[in-house]
Amino acid sequence: MSSAVNTSPTPTGAPDRASGLSARYARALYDLADERKQLYQTVAEMATLGDLIKTDAPLQLLVASRSVDAMEAARAMDAVLSSQGFSDLVRHFIGTAIQNRRLRDLPDLISGFAIYVAGKRGIVTAEVASAHPLSDVQRTQLTARLAEAGYGRVTICESVDPALLGGLTVRIGSKLYDTSLKSRLQRLRFVMKGAA
Repeated sequence: MSSAVNTSPTPTGAPDRASGLSARYARALYDLADERKQLYQTVAEMATLGDLIKTDAPLQLLVASRSVDAMEAARAMDAVLSSQGFSDLVRHFIGTAIQNRRLRDLPDLISGFAIYVAGKRGIVTAEVASAHPLSDVQRTQLTARLAEAGYGRVTICESVDPALLGGLTVRIGSKLYDTSLKSRLQRLRFVMKGAA
């Protein structure tokens, strides 16, 4: 990755990922956790669950599966969450999401909750997608570039998207900064079509 991040937004018209479905779930969980005075614990548990899904292969398969019955998935997920000591609030939230046929959306719901919490705390969330996991050096360089661009209090939510081929995309709110190889190739293809 180059140390420079293109700070010219690429117009996409795509809505903020934390809007819509994930925002509704995030707001509901936040309000309930706040009402029950469990907000700090819930925020920590949701972050832990996000990490668990990213690192536990059987859990990834469960979340990604299209063939698992919702009831079976809810029981399996509750067993995992219980064994890991998750609170009743988070377990019920995840169970409700699964009953609503949102098992495959769990990573987005967890990410949406983190974005919602960050917004409540006045922290900007940068959703970074890269073709390969970022190194510590790349993460530091990206944080520095975002600070230069005026995003001093920023949390980086990372994801890996091999389809990008190289480079990365950074979404902050409705702005998308796209330095991916995939995007560059698409622009080149468009230019070449116009020249033909």
